[in-house]
Amino acid sequence: MSDKVAVPQEMLRRLVEGTASRDEVFRVRAMDPKDPDRFANYMAILQANTAFAERILLRISDHLYIVARPGARFVKCDCGHEFGDYRINWKLNALIRVSASQAELIRMYGMEEFSPDEGFAEVREYICPGCLALLATEVVPEGYPIVFDALLDLDTFYRDWQSNPLPDAGPDWYRDLTHTQLAHWAGGV
Repeated sequence: MSDKVAVPQEMLRRLVEGTASRDEVFRVRAMDPKDPDRFANYMAILQANTAFAERILLRISDHLYIVARPGARFVKCDCGHEFGDYRINWKLNALIRVSASQAELIRMYGMEEFSPDEGFAEVREYICPGCLALLATEVVPEGYPIVFDALLDLDTFYRDWQSNPLPDAGPDWYRDLTHTQLAHWAGGV
């Protein structure tokens, strides 16, 4: 007999939607051991809340998912806009707003004392071309390359942590292909 307690589906839905009470959030976080079906239940709730048919493999932000169709894994916004192969930094296919002037930085930070000096840093906002949702923000030194937040090893995660290997698992999935997009734009591919 297992001593693992499952999170009720309705509570998990409230957690996903951001409507759970503080007490519910604390109880779920404090559960030990975690219930073995929690990730599958979470994925089912996400899938039910989106309009696209592709299987969600992982949610990577409030609006972005890695989804799968036969022979492809790609980043997709909840509005349906596709950013391409998940092994290529999705930010390269987003709209980018860069704020670098002192006036813009003060406006964003709210106070001059907290904003970086002009010429030292820039704020990049990544926006979905499909729905104009703000997807990510990064503060970096001016001219710094676009940050690839994470290349996720989905095959290992599903095989070793979920005991549910992906049907198209293989060594080529865990490889950063961002350089191929850059080479294509430069006319090299």
